[in-house]
Parts: sequence; C-alpha cells; structure tokens
Amino acid sequence: MTTAEDLRGQVRDFLATHDPAATDRLEFLQARFDAGLAWVHYPAGLGGQGLSRDLQPAVDAEFAAAGAPNNRPERNGIGLGMAAPTILAFGSPEQQRRWLRPLWTGEEIWCQLFSEPGAGSDLAGLATRALRAVSTDGGNGEAGGWVVTGQKVWTSSAHLAKRALLVARTDPDVPKHQGLTYFACDMTAAGVEVRPLRQITGEAEFNEVFLTDVVIPDSDRIGAVGEGWKVATTTLMNERVSIGGGAVPREGGMIGSAAAAWRSHPERRTPGLHDRLLRLWADAEVARLAGARLRQQLAAGQPGPEGSAAKLVFARLNQEISELEVELAGLDGLRYQDWTMRRPEGANFYGRDPAYRYLRARGNSIEGGTSEILRNIVAERVLGLPPEIRVDKDVPWKDLPR
Repeated sequence: MTTAEDLRGQVRDFLATHDPAATDRLEFLQARFDAGLAWVHYPAGLGGQGLSRDLQPAVDAEFAAAGAPNNRPERNGIGLGMAAPTILAFGSPEQQRRWLRPLWTGEEIWCQLFSEPGAGSDLAGLATRALRAVSTDGGNGEAGGWVVTGQKVWTSSAHLAKRALLVARTDPDVPKHQGLTYFACDMTAAGVEVRPLRQITGEAEFNEVFLTDVVIPDSDRIGAVGEGWKVATTTLMNERVSIGGGAVPREGGMIGSAAAAWRSHPERRTPGLHDRLLRLWADAEVARLAGARLRQQLAAGQPGPEGSAAKLVFARLNQEISELEVELAGLDGLRYQDWTMRRPEGANFYGRDPAYRYLRARGNSIEGGTSEILRNIVAERVLGLPPEIRVDKDVPWKDLPR
C-alpha cells in the first residue's frame, strides 16, 4: 500500500532527474503529470496513481519545498475544480487523454458556459440551442457535429479560456431537465464573442459570451445526448466544493487575514470586536473541518448536496469576516487601490486592501449558485424537508413562459 512517505520518495526521485531550476516550466509540469504526480487520486495514465486524495498534500509539499513550479490553480480554478472531475466522470477515454493533461499544466484555461440572462438560478430553463449540423451530402449530420446559438453570462475567465463547459438545449419538446446536452466548446471557434462585465471592485473577472452558429464536433460532446443535466449536476457539485470546501490550513484564508490585523493593531481592539473575531474564528474552524470531510466524500466518488452547505457557509463567513476586517482597519479600511490597470508583481487576494476583500466578498453569495437556491438544496436534499411546488416540472420546455 502506497504511503505518504512512498510518494515523497517518488517526488525526490523525480526531482533528481528534473531540476526545477534547469527545466522549462511547461516541460516540468508535463513530466510531473506523466509521472502520476499531478493529482495522485486520478487513474494511472491520467496524471495519477489511483490513490487516496488525502495523499496529495504530501506530494505538493515536497514539490513546493524544492521550489518547483506549480500549475497556477488561481488562473484555472474552473478547469481544475470543475472541468477535470466532470471529464473524469463522463468523458470518453479519448477525451480524458486529450484534455486532462493540458488542463492540469495550464496550457488550456477552461471556463463555464452555464448561466444565461433568462436562466441563472433556474439553469434548466436555459435557451441556448444546439442543432445537429447539416452535412454536405444532405444527411442529418449525426457524426458531423452541432451548431450552437445563444447567449451566456457571468462567465469567469472567458477572456482567458481555450475551452468551455457548455450546456445547451437539444430538444425543446421535452421537459426542461430532459432536453439538455453537455459539450466542450472551443472558445477560439468562429462565432464566439466575449464581452467583459465590470464588477464592483472595478475588475472584469467575468464576461458575457455570445454564440452565433458555433460549430462543435460531436467528438466534443460529453455524455449522452439529452443527459446534459446529469453531467451538469456533477459539475455544479464539484464547483460548490471547490469554492466552499477548499483545503486551507488552520487559521488560513479570510480568518487568518482578520486575525493578523487584530494582532497588528492592539490600539483598535474593543471587547465587541474581540467577541466577533472569536465567534468567526470558531465558525471558520468548523467550516474547515467540514470541508476536509467533504473532500473525503469527493475522493470516494460521492459528491453530494453537502457541497451546497459548504459554499453557503463560505459566502456568509467571507462577508462577515471582511466586514470585521474593515472595522479593524479603521480609516485605512476605506482605502482602496484600483488594480484594474496594473497589478503589482506578486500581489494576490490577501495582499490587497481590506476594502477590496470586502467588495469582492459581495459576489460570494452569487457565484457558484446563489445562497437562496443553495438553502433550498440543503433543505430538500440534506434535511429532507418537503420540496417547493414546481408546476413546470413535466411541461415541455417549448410551452414554458419566458
């Protein structure tokens, strides 16, 4: 049975023949993937060794100690946290071989074409259409592919992405959840237009995307025709875990930033702020431990609705902690440096002003599923409460009011 020490030994052996200082970054990451040291819980040949997910931190720590390059997950969070597990679960062997390696190395950034102007919380009501391509010989294009037309919105990293997870309607004559199909869309294809959306921080992390007669080969369809909702559900479950259940050390993340501010400014402490900090610290620790259990479920192939609860708690905590941090900063809490034109070298989320974190945290209760929708999921699928009445559940999509 492979242990953490065995894996550390594998990393040391790998580093003996791949010097991080003398090897091209991309070549290094490709070699690490091929050695099964990218994500050890993935199958052999796909960047892993079929081991427990709990062994990954030992591998990452050994590479970090050697100063090895990482695969920059902050640029490709959707690809690593959502696209990869979806491809692993529903992709064909050919798709897995074609996409997982460049996705992990960062050669390909992925985004998510799900939400639409008229279908956000009610994602199954989306209207983007995918029609069978008409072949030149007069056939119906069964093997040729699809032509997609529609509009998507709130698409993070679309301006950077090479590919996108796309859900489109392929059958309007059946109820909305049944007529969807899932694709990988080439974001460089003709007919794809990306327009930035400016957010409250002044940045444009997300975009609206227009699809006009975009041709997608059938070989880029993920899952069966009409089973897009099933595939999308897996993506959404992984999304909520990746947002709300990420691995952080004790007193890491937002609560670590607030605790550091408390220790650095004794002159700003009050009993009321102290009480709030302690309560939030305890909440953050409970969330961290719950996230660890959730990742164990995920590693066992059992992503469930508990991810919605993790993401719900993540949003609430981030917003309450950022409010506390602004108060602890005093007048400095009102200062905000706009980095939309030039981002200082090495700067990240926690190296910025408290005001930035306060503003950015407003979006946490919207992205990855609104808090209102997630409460419904927790109520129905975790607590077993009666579901809301849905009169449109069995009505053909084409007959629904829009």
